[in-house]
Amino acid sequence: MNAGSASVVLPQPLLRGRRRPRVALVGRQRSGRSSLFLAASSASPQQRRLPRAGDVYAECVVDIGLEQISLVDLPAVDSLHLPGARDVLLLKYLLWGDRWPPVAAHEDDLPADPFDAPDVLIQVVDATALQRDLELSRELCLLGKPLLIALNRVDEARRKGVYLNIGALAELLGVPVLPTVAHMGIGVSELFAAALEVARAKRLPPVPAPSPHIAAALEPLRALLAQPAVAQNFDVPLPFLCMQVAENNDYFLHELACHLPQLLPQVLAAREAAARRLPRPLPDELHADRHHQAATLFENVSRYGGTATAGRWQRLLDGFFLHPRWGLVGSTLVFALVLLVVFKVSSTIDAWTAAPLVDWAQQWQPASTTGVVGRAVVDGLIGLVAIVVPYMLPLVLLLVALEESGIMHRVAFVVDRGFHRIGLHGGVAAPFLVGLGCNVPAISMVAAGSSGKERLVATLLLAFVPCSARSAIILAMGGKYLGGLGVFAIFALTFVVLTLLGSLLARHYAHVAVGLIQEIPPYALPRWRPLLSRTWERCRDIVTIVTPLLVAGSILLALLGHFGADEWINLALSPVTHWWLGLPVLLGVPILFGILRKELSLLMVYQALGTIEIVPLLDHVQIATFLVFITFYVPCVSTFALMLRTIGPRQAGFSVVLSVAVALFIAGGVRLLLEVWRLLFG
Repeated sequence: MNAGSASVVLPQPLLRGRRRPRVALVGRQRSGRSSLFLAASSASPQQRRLPRAGDVYAECVVDIGLEQISLVDLPAVDSLHLPGARDVLLLKYLLWGDRWPPVAAHEDDLPADPFDAPDVLIQVVDATALQRDLELSRELCLLGKPLLIALNRVDEARRKGVYLNIGALAELLGVPVLPTVAHMGIGVSELFAAALEVARAKRLPPVPAPSPHIAAALEPLRALLAQPAVAQNFDVPLPFLCMQVAENNDYFLHELACHLPQLLPQVLAAREAAARRLPRPLPDELHADRHHQAATLFENVSRYGGTATAGRWQRLLDGFFLHPRWGLVGSTLVFALVLLVVFKVSSTIDAWTAAPLVDWAQQWQPASTTGVVGRAVVDGLIGLVAIVVPYMLPLVLLLVALEESGIMHRVAFVVDRGFHRIGLHGGVAAPFLVGLGCNVPAISMVAAGSSGKERLVATLLLAFVPCSARSAIILAMGGKYLGGLGVFAIFALTFVVLTLLGSLLARHYAHVAVGLIQEIPPYALPRWRPLLSRTWERCRDIVTIVTPLLVAGSILLALLGHFGADEWINLALSPVTHWWLGLPVLLGVPILFGILRKELSLLMVYQALGTIEIVPLLDHVQIATFLVFITFYVPCVSTFALMLRTIGPRQAGFSVVLSVAVALFIAGGVRLLLEVWRLLFG
């Protein structure tokens, strides 16, 4: 191994694919189960119903590093003490999945859909009502399944002055206890990482014993139920079966009468004998004992009063950035900061760097073929500078700083549910923000942070995010001739198209959607060395991959113009430009040259028309049609070059076809609507 290199030891066996454990979320109503599921679920979780009772449960596959789990959000359950019909059905799924034992094989509500019994249970506990939930915890420990406790809403408990000793609670229960704030995503990644470890180790919780006087009274009943015939027919842990029969669970007693009728009288006699030894009816005594033990446990791990000053400002920031409603305000402010960089800082840097280079290059008008090629190389390199220096570097530097500080992870968590509607996760929020400056680094970020179908869908959609170059054309031409309402309408149309396309792609790839847990790291001040290092990592591809293709494309188009192919190009594109879009035929070349850099389209429109005052030559319908087409048309050759590497030639070609088709369809539709409007209202 080379000096300075590091090795990573992978866990064995690697839990994914067929080996992935099935993790079920259980708990009371309003404990935070659904919030926890949404924090980790895919964009398209499967929704199914339990038979007969009709309760809905949700399921999806979740990636946790290199490993996976199948996450199931089961219906709520309040208690296993004297369970009702719905709770009994849920209990069957927890114990047996879809492989019911002999005692249930004759029933008419056998599972219709495949449902493996959970490998791990996560009980979602409300920290503000811990004592009540601890009774259910003790009941779940009897099921013979690995168990974790998600101690949810610890922030609310702290605000109410309740402080919980989590380590003591885990030690007394004998199961891992992890604090979470599910609706903020806090502690979620740690919880599911612990679930993987518990699944790998197959650690079972200790069986909680009743009080000694109850245990002594139940010993004859326990001995009867320990017979091999009972275990063969019921296939449930003996402590759990003993408690259910002792508490007069109608389901188990009925099945006992059906399958082992000779044993039923002895069981009933043992119950009666146990009840005579206790001061209250047996079910009431067992419930009271469980309630007392839960109360004692709560008293041992909790205290009231005092204030928590450590980390107060971090909690205040989380209350803003991770709040279900205020978090959207925080995300909007981050979005506004990115827009400020795109349209203020980047445009200023562009005026200092790329604009003087463009003015200098315009003075060189070569006539020879060699000179034309040289000018094309210069134009390609200037285009590279114009992308990287003003737009790519500041934006990527800002986004990396937001990630290093922990803010971008919180934005990603808040917008996660919104991105689910277009088949993606909130983790792609940062690339979409970067895409407002330049699609190239945005696609590079998606390639680095995602894989599979999510990378493909995000890359396809990023091609439609209006980069700063397209936005500049919309603002320059649309703002001057269509007004603020026209500019707003074009950007709103972009949002609508992105949403519709994302929804269609999400449906198409719904069967491969995988959940992703958004990690919420602690706040930190960005450090310059890692900040610059990560910025270079995200900008490196454009230097090594895009530059040669950008220069080659510039040379090709320059040679076409040098040898007088302009008229032929305009004529070949006339069915699109003139017939479908209703634009002058001579705008074919400006539209084609826009694949190098979008600003070239605007400059060449002015050159083709011979004036910067284009209204006498183009009416408002033609201007709107042109801007809509440019907005959805192929972003640029740099974007296409990076797509070739990240999603492959086939999908990159599909992206080009998709963008051209959408641009033609939307622009043609806008033209038709505006023509009808003009015809009807003048």
